[in-house]
Amino acid sequence: MERVSLPQGRRIALAAQGFCGSRPATVKPMHLRRLLDRLHLHQIDSVNVLSRAHYLPAFSRLGAYDRAELDQLAWGPRRQRRLFEYWAHEASLLPFELQPLLRWRMAQADRGEAAWNWMRVFATERRAEAMAVLERIRADGPMSVSDFDDHQGQSGWWEWSDTKRALEWLFWAGHITTATREGSFKRVYDLPERVLPAEILAQPTPSDADAHREPIARAARAHGIATDKELRDYFRQSPEQAREAILSLAEEGVLVPVDVPGWRHAWLHRDARRPRRIDATALLVPFDPLIWERDRTERLFGFRYRIEIYVPAAKRVYGYYVLPFLFGDRLVARVDLKSDRHNARLLVHSVHFEPDAPSESRDALNAELEKMAMWLSLENGVVWSEKTDG
Repeated sequence: MERVSLPQGRRIALAAQGFCGSRPATVKPMHLRRLLDRLHLHQIDSVNVLSRAHYLPAFSRLGAYDRAELDQLAWGPRRQRRLFEYWAHEASLLPFELQPLLRWRMAQADRGEAAWNWMRVFATERRAEAMAVLERIRADGPMSVSDFDDHQGQSGWWEWSDTKRALEWLFWAGHITTATREGSFKRVYDLPERVLPAEILAQPTPSDADAHREPIARAARAHGIATDKELRDYFRQSPEQAREAILSLAEEGVLVPVDVPGWRHAWLHRDARRPRRIDATALLVPFDPLIWERDRTERLFGFRYRIEIYVPAAKRVYGYYVLPFLFGDRLVARVDLKSDRHNARLLVHSVHFEPDAPSESRDALNAELEKMAMWLSLENGVVWSEKTDG
């Protein structure tokens, strides 16, 4: 069995994630599409303290790009769209071609085998209520939850109305999808046949084996090197679903077993690049696929990272919305950031460098923060808290 050193494994992972090579001088739509093909999904999150999470992975890898281009791919006119929303690694933007591969998850939800008990209720004893909501959308066209009378004046997770819950089950079960986003990123629902391309919907549903095999293969390409758990976590597959897929890909030579010091086991994708050097500079959103699996982050980078949004302020160690800073092939700092949109400033609440961060890390971080401020249209630039030493 081939032995892969930890530094080499780290470089393989970074190259697979799009951090090998220089950023384009001008980011064109083709760069964004290629990145989407490489990562396979952009995770969506409601937190907007800095920027919507799905925008950040492309900035981290490509530099300043036009966010409107991603909006067009996700929620633009039908002829321009390339992405749809569904549950993959949490709520995500996904290429259209993944829709048939995720129908097994939709079928599970439709049968009541969903993640939450309240969702099972709408698949069974309250199914007629959910179907009435579906028929309303079918008859009246795209609707948001606020268009239904019983949700007026309600907002947030804990104030979900029955209609909101019915809509979420219909979404999981594939009966509806996201037509667009409006206002404060509010989801507008419509029928899949009015949103997704007819040729995608007409594709046959893959067998269970193929439906679980292809996501594992895509996860392997996106990771470069990974454990079983990391491969199945990319699209949130169960151990049972992933096991046969991994063995099948290994038998074909797509996945190659390798020995990485300190890892119980590892798989290398046969086409993974093996760069000798990585010269990346990037701020990473907490939901970036490079770091979203925290155990993997710790094993690859020796960097223990936890998001502290839900930790009481007095108990936070590093800050509310902390982005790891990638410099070269290492994570060298944690940066607590906020977009002060009213005053057009990028606020740096705190920076914590790793003890062994190279001396040039600070200048590199300053330059990256300036680029981020410009990209976010925060014309008054970067403002450091008095608590920082930037």
